[in-house]
Amino acid sequence: MSSRLPVAGDDDPRVVVHVDMDCFYASCERRRRPELAGEPVVVGMGYEPGETAGAVATASYEAREYGVESAQSVSRALDLLPRRASADDPDGTGVYLPVDMAFYREVAAELKAVLHDAADVVREVSVDEAYLDASDRTSWDRVPGEDRRLAEGYARHVKSRIEREAGVPASVGVAPSMSAAKVASDHDKPDGLVVVPPGAVRDFLAPLPVEVVHGVGPVTASTLAELGVETAGDVAAADPTVLRERFGERGRTLYDRARGDDDRPVTPRGRPKSLSRESAFADPTDDHERVRERARGLAADVAERARSEGALYRTTGVKVVQPPFDVSTRARSLPGPVDDPGLVRETALDLLSEFADATVRKVGVRLSKLSFADAEQSSLDGWTGDGSDPSHGTGPGGQASLEEFDG
Repeated sequence: MSSRLPVAGDDDPRVVVHVDMDCFYASCERRRRPELAGEPVVVGMGYEPGETAGAVATASYEAREYGVESAQSVSRALDLLPRRASADDPDGTGVYLPVDMAFYREVAAELKAVLHDAADVVREVSVDEAYLDASDRTSWDRVPGEDRRLAEGYARHVKSRIEREAGVPASVGVAPSMSAAKVASDHDKPDGLVVVPPGAVRDFLAPLPVEVVHGVGPVTASTLAELGVETAGDVAAADPTVLRERFGERGRTLYDRARGDDDRPVTPRGRPKSLSRESAFADPTDDHERVRERARGLAADVAERARSEGALYRTTGVKVVQPPFDVSTRARSLPGPVDDPGLVRETALDLLSEFADATVRKVGVRLSKLSFADAEQSSLDGWTGDGSDPSHGTGPGGQASLEEFDG
């Protein structure tokens, strides 16, 4: 039976909860190996003897302190954090583990069971992230005699159930809107809980970088910077007419969300239309091999994610962001849907060859034209990407087709 907390009147503002698991794959590994608590853990592909290419899927916060990050090449990660040979190794070495998607899906199923029991409306964003509309389970009323809200108690209850029943930690944000709840969950990672009650959202957002406003990607952030707008508070204080003139109707949306106005309902999510992963460099780089290494990791990760979702795909695309925020995208489509991680990697690297001389601040890989048919998984044996590929005429002048994915 569901565990319910006191509920206030129907006219109260919504209670939206954003649940974001902390370093999910690494947390799953710690669940079955508790001795790894507090240790730098790296989960990925290509670590085993004889493998020549691989990438980091997830790095624990302890591993991140050494500079290890997701989508990084194995060779780079091992340079930053040598692999531990035994439990007696000294400090400064990491535990490297292979991806075990079957196990992670089992843990994710336990997590989802908790979320769907805790709330009537759940929007699953990914295997390790979800929104809950808890308005029918709790309220923003204060606990009698205490300076805290019923919604905070509800969120703590959900957070503790996740850790107890799924065995992994989560960061949780609570707010009256989806966008504010998302910012709140990111605000105190890992294992955090941040509650932003109605009337406090604008003040909470105000000092934060403009990128926290939902809908602001690097291109929009660059344009806003030209207007002298650098924080969410700057967006909230801007003239909405100027924002609308510069960004169209989206300008008004950004203005509203920076002020805490976001009435989007939490709705269960259907099948995704695309899957993507992006990674930024700490400093823009003109080392093309470094960009290719990062893209290899992203390609492996997004292909594994597609497989875990049961998705086939027709189109592989890349995104390259050059300083200051110039975004370029390229994509190539196949005649039919496939599940072929090697092909994703090779296609992404081929598309990136156009940017061999570019200085890059961010690179991304995307799969689109997804298919979730329950047919056998396909492969496209013999496809080489040469002129015989019928997709090569899909863009102007016979070039690969272009896609826009503003991060």
